Amino acid sequence: MYCSVLRSLHLKGNNVIQLTRASFSQNSQSWDTTSKLSGCTAYHCTPSPASGSLWQPLTNRTHQPSASSRCMSSTVRRRRLPSAFPIIDGEFHPAHRHVYEANLRNSLICQQKYLEHKEKVMKGGGENAIARHTQKNRKVLVRDRLRMLLDDEDYLELSPFAGLGLPYGDIPSAGCLSGIGKINGLWCMFVANDATVKGGTAYPISVKKQLRAQFVAKQNRLPSVYLVDSGGAFLPLQSDIFPDKNHGGRTFYNEAVMSAMKIPQVAIVCGSCTAGGAYTPTMSEEAVIVHRIGTLYLGGPPLVKAATGEDVSPEDLGGARLHSEVSGCMDHFAAAENEAYENTRNIISTLNYELPEEDSTSVEEPLYNVDDLMGLAPRCYNHSMDVRLIVSRLIDGSRFQEFKARYGTPLLTGFAKIEGHLVGIVANNGELTYEASLKGSHFVQLCDQRDIPLIFLQNTAPEPAHTFSRTKAESNTNRLKAQGSMMSAVACASVPKITVVIGGCHGADSYAMCGRAFDPNFLFLWPNARVSILAPGHSDALVQTEEAEEEITQINEMLKEESSAFFSTGRLWDDGVILPQDTRRVLSKCLKIVKQQEYQLSREKTRTPFLRL
Repeated sequence: MYCSVLRSLHLKGNNVIQLTRASFSQNSQSWDTTSKLSGCTAYHCTPSPASGSLWQPLTNRTHQPSASSRCMSSTVRRRRLPSAFPIIDGEFHPAHRHVYEANLRNSLICQQKYLEHKEKVMKGGGENAIARHTQKNRKVLVRDRLRMLLDDEDYLELSPFAGLGLPYGDIPSAGCLSGIGKINGLWCMFVANDATVKGGTAYPISVKKQLRAQFVAKQNRLPSVYLVDSGGAFLPLQSDIFPDKNHGGRTFYNEAVMSAMKIPQVAIVCGSCTAGGAYTPTMSEEAVIVHRIGTLYLGGPPLVKAATGEDVSPEDLGGARLHSEVSGCMDHFAAAENEAYENTRNIISTLNYELPEEDSTSVEEPLYNVDDLMGLAPRCYNHSMDVRLIVSRLIDGSRFQEFKARYGTPLLTGFAKIEGHLVGIVANNGELTYEASLKGSHFVQLCDQRDIPLIFLQNTAPEPAHTFSRTKAESNTNRLKAQGSMMSAVACASVPKITVVIGGCHGADSYAMCGRAFDPNFLFLWPNARVSILAPGHSDALVQTEEAEEEITQINEMLKEESSAFFSTGRLWDDGVILPQDTRRVLSKCLKIVKQQEYQLSREKTRTPFLRL
């Protein structure tokens, strides 16, 4: 590392200002001080009214500055480079009005379905289960718990519709809420069991949702808070919960790995914590238990009764007093739930983060109405309009610095800001051709080189490219190689990546556009989105015989059902369905979340020597 210093030399009666370079390391004790500067002057580059000189001396030193004096220089406020990106054209042509109106009608239908799903998950396990939870068990509902824990209700909930429409029935929100909210100003991942849904038992989709939450926390280095109120695994489906690598046991493996990565984890036992679920709080860094509500044991009173014939109360077997005073499994005793969440907020305050001051700088809103996105969300690939119309309604001031504007035009690439955050945008504007793929590969590597987060707006072609001639075969071969190059660039890019499926997510093109398999930090769907290897109505591209007409019809019907955004999100193939008009707000939150890891003061793990006891 080098620093540049100015030194004043007297040569033959003339004062000469020389720019020299001194090397130093981050260790102030090892800075190179061998260069003796007899006369050292610091200059400020502004005109002097007295002398007319460009350089004004700030301090004059006739002694050798020590390393510590260099180190203790005044803090300089950092600011981003100013940008004056050109305004992107967001006006749509009157000739496209019928396309806009058709898209709008479809979006209103999709929005209605979205609101129906939202109403369903807000009811949890239903009125009877809620009454039993609050009156008989005297516990607080899961969303009320989050209100007590988080700074506000402006949190990012992940996969709220997971668990709906599954073969084994509806499991609203997969039996647990996961998301990212602020605790004392710090973004934290939370996973909160909803005991009103199936008594808090874990289904396969519940395990999958918790694993996804841990993966997001690990990828973005987010402190995690577990609100445990679970009855353990749902035994009739144990073969899909217990034995495999990414089943229930993986949650405990992740806890250990996250701890080694210095990602803090806190658990609150605010209900039953039975069987495998008992390991979650005991493997957390700190744990809080609520008196008369929280219990922790591998086998509950019924199991003890069956094994030994002994009657024992839950409180005596694994209550708050036992684990706070005798076993030591719990670190904090709370007399009531509100006290437990206050304790947790205090624990979060001890984490080693140094957050920046709130930026009061106002951000430019898009020049075009975000509500127009409802009519720009394509009902199908043939109803796609120029993606610039969508981009112009998501970015600050509708300002966009396009990259390679005249090359590979079916792919839009360029730089913009979203609520002040500089991002690179990669958006489908047609089929991912050979030239478009090379362009995408170049741009992704450029953003990775500059540490600029990437936003992918995905709307891929509904079917693979056809091969009707030798020339077309050669063209498709070149396209294949170029797409492979773009896939490699996306897979190896170390910057944060956020994907929004605004239309179709089909075939290999979706991989190059950072689909789920390519580990984006977040992936969201618009309600109109379609996710399938082929778009509905295009299966005849793979079946050539006339006798297969019935088979084609069946496949198309299957694709229509299984490609729906709500079918996808019910199986946790994404991080949630978001309305088009909420996209800018969601992207802004995600960018703030991925940036927070820069503020953790201690991120490197100091390895301790192995001790054989």
